Amino acid sequence: MTQVKESSTIQENKQFAFKECPVTYVMQRIGGYWKPIILFHLLSGSKRYSEIRKAIPAITEKMLIQHLKQLEADDLLTREAKPVVPPYVTYSLTASGSELRPILNAMATWAIQDSEKHSSPIYRNMNDFPANN
Repeated sequence: MTQVKESSTIQENKQFAFKECPVTYVMQRIGGYWKPIILFHLLSGSKRYSEIRKAIPAITEKMLIQHLKQLEADDLLTREAKPVVPPYVTYSLTASGSELRPILNAMATWAIQDSEKHSSPIYRNMNDFPANN
C-alpha cells in the first residue's frame, strides 16, 4: 500500500471534514461500494466466508478479504476462527455494526421505491432481503 503523507492539504481537509461532518464519519467507516453490501448480508446473522462470497458473486476474493479486514479493524464485525480441520471462520456484526441495521434498511427501502419509479424494480418488498429472512 502507498504511504499517505499526513501533512498534505488533502489530508488536512479530510481530517477537518471527518471532525465536522457526521456523514463524512459514516462514509469513512462504511463508505465504498462493497462495505455496505457486506454489512447488509451480515444483518441476517453470522456467515462463513464462503457464504458471503456466494451472496456477493461479483466481488473478487481480494476485495472481500480486504474489506472484511477493514470492517473488523473498524469494529463493525468480528471474525471468529474455530481451531478445527478444515478451518472454520465465521463473520458476525458487532454491536456497533448491528446499529447500522436501520440505516442499511433505509437504503434498501429507498432503492426499492426509487427503482420502481424508474421502471426497473429490484425486489417487491423488504421481506425479500436477507436481513428479513
